[in-house]
Amino acid sequence: QVQLVESGGGLVQAGGSLRLSCAASRSALSISIMAWYRQAPGKQRELVATVARGGATTYTDSVKGRFTISRDDAKNTVYLQMNSLKPEDTAVYYCKVVIWGVGSWGQGTQVTVSS
Repeated sequence: QVQLVESGGGLVQAGGSLRLSCAASRSALSISIMAWYRQAPGKQRELVATVARGGATTYTDSVKGRFTISRDDAKNTVYLQMNSLKPEDTAVYYCKVVIWGVGSWGQGTQVTVSS
């Protein structure tokens, strides 16, 4: 079992930036995939970005060029740098890690972008 603690959410104006962090309670070296998801009110949870051990990344189309996912295995932490934020980015953001095929979720952090 791994515990995940997220931070960095908040209220920002459109065009602004936020950086989300998610710290894991165990070594990131054992974590194959680290990811960020988001869930807006009334919508399904969607995958935003992933980063694999070794650094390969993927992004959903709507955030490409604006968001950057990264991981620091020395700190057991995954980050999501969000730039040029839009009101449609408003959601609860969740981190997820996969260890030996088993996924674990963080508690979520609210991101609100005002127009």
